[in-house]
Amino acid sequence: MTTADTAALLEDAADRIADISRADLQIMLRRAALRLRNAAGVSMDDDVEEVLRDLASEFGMTRNDTIRFIVREWMEKNSYLPVHHLDEDGDVEGNA
Repeated sequence: MTTADTAALLEDAADRIADISRADLQIMLRRAALRLRNAAGVSMDDDVEEVLRDLASEFGMTRNDTIRFIVREWMEKNSYLPVHHLDEDGDVEGNA
């Protein structure tokens, strides 16, 4: 289950708190606590944090999504991850 799924479940439960069972609420709160406990924050120097905030704003992404994007791009450019190129003459099946 992703963080977005967990957040959506918690928001839904908050909207209908009287209708949700105690057991379901317990499960959701335990999942949320586990995610928070296992979340590894990446701290950067002040100058890097400032640039990250600017980039995140420019990209319309969160700080963590921006970090993931930058790391993925770097890994692809340095051949640590496969790069998905489309062949000019190949079939793209509606994707270009």
